[in-house]
Amino acid sequence: MTVRVGLTGGIASGKSTVSALLAGLGAVVIDADLIAREVVARGTPGLAAVVAEFGPGLLTAEGDLDRPAMGALVFADPDARKRLEAIIHPLVHERSAQLEAEAPADAVVVHDIPLLAEVGRAGSFDAVVVVDAPTEVQVARMVEDRGWSHEEARSRIAAQAERADRLAIATYVVDNTGTLAELRAQVEQVYAELAGRA
Repeated sequence: MTVRVGLTGGIASGKSTVSALLAGLGAVVIDADLIAREVVARGTPGLAAVVAEFGPGLLTAEGDLDRPAMGALVFADPDARKRLEAIIHPLVHERSAQLEAEAPADAVVVHDIPLLAEVGRAGSFDAVVVVDAPTEVQVARMVEDRGWSHEEARSRIAAQAERADRLAIATYVVDNTGTLAELRAQVEQVYAELAGRA
């Protein structure tokens, strides 16, 4: 039996690291962010739909989606973000379902979805893994690792679900405030329990 798992966490919580660890343990990881890039790649119907909605000004000279421009637009305008999500989310959902259908019957299938708490789909999974780190830790990581200002970091965190909302949907909470070895030990324990259900 396939075990369907939702994996989420706030920005700079370490979700990508946990995702990679789960893949290393044998999970089939379906990354919503990667698929969201795929469905609006050059020449796709998804990109054509985005251009039809927002205009050709969001394309680079090469004909790709200008991600920084799109990000700036939807980050500042909640209505624009909803319109973009109405195009992208169904395409991501469809591609994710296709990848899941191709997974082995006894697989632990992990859907890596940054905005799982925001989109209200937690109930569609057998389990939800939330990678958690305090806000101060997230801010420090964005400033140190990404070179962002404190203001940029805090505004990105504010644009996501509250930490409490993410924790409320968790079947498992992976605390990422310690060392990589400590993180790996927690992930191994969670994976063993999930694989036991498969």
